Amino acid sequence: MNSSSTSNDGDFSPAADQSTLKPKSLTRRSFLGVLLGFGTVVVGAALSVPLIRFVLHPLLTKTTEIGWSDVGNINEFSSLTAPVKKLIRVQQLDAWRKIVSEKPIYVLPMKDGLPRILSPICPHLGCSVPWNEARQEFLCPCHGAVFAEDGARVSGPAPRAMDELESKVENGMVKVRYQYFRQLIPTKEVLS
Repeated sequence: MNSSSTSNDGDFSPAADQSTLKPKSLTRRSFLGVLLGFGTVVVGAALSVPLIRFVLHPLLTKTTEIGWSDVGNINEFSSLTAPVKKLIRVQQLDAWRKIVSEKPIYVLPMKDGLPRILSPICPHLGCSVPWNEARQEFLCPCHGAVFAEDGARVSGPAPRAMDELESKVENGMVKVRYQYFRQLIPTKEVLS
């Protein structure tokens, strides 16, 4: 049997016994090495926080919900016979600042006791579509798209009808949720 190996009854050799019982002394050099290693870990962790936030930001960010804007009293729209252009105030929250802007909409004659509201943005390339009173149609000045009084596509390059905005009546006030829609596609898809 080898003198440096252990026997079956648990006896240790003197060489193995000395190395396990000898306490390690902490020298100045080893203390500085531990301190340097700890500092490296702390600085590395601190520098990785912006990188981790950059990677996780799209997954954790919530956009502000689109609010409701007042259009006017329901009684204003009860006798409409043609679309009417109205300006509404839309609030957007961009990080820490609040932006209030005016957006045009078209209020259509009532159907089933509720007015319908159209976005004036052409679904072709985003031009503003005015109501032509003489022809009783919406005419896009950019590429010649024509829409009926209810916003249905009549002719031109637009891939779909004018986009209807979500609306409701609350305490006698007509409210609308202003949204933007993807252009150049045949279905209505919300952008923001």
